[in-house]
Amino acid sequence: MTIHHTRLATLDLTWSKSSYSTGNGGECVEFATEAAHVHIRDSKHPDGPVLTIGPSAWTGFVGLVAG
Repeated sequence: MTIHHTRLATLDLTWSKSSYSTGNGGECVEFATEAAHVHIRDSKHPDGPVLTIGPSAWTGFVGLVAG
C-alpha cells in the first residue's frame, strides 16, 4: 500500500454531508470530491484526520451503505 500525505488545508475543497444528516450533533461524516480522490472526515472534528480513497472505492462504499 502506498500512503500519500497531502496538506488538505491548501486544497480548495467543498465539504458535503448526506441529506439524511439531521444536523443536530449526531455522528456524521463529510466528504469532498476532486477528480481522482474522495476525502472523508468526521463532521465533529473538521481539523482531524481525513481518509482519502479513490472514486471507485467511494462508489462501492455508498452502494453498500445505501443498501
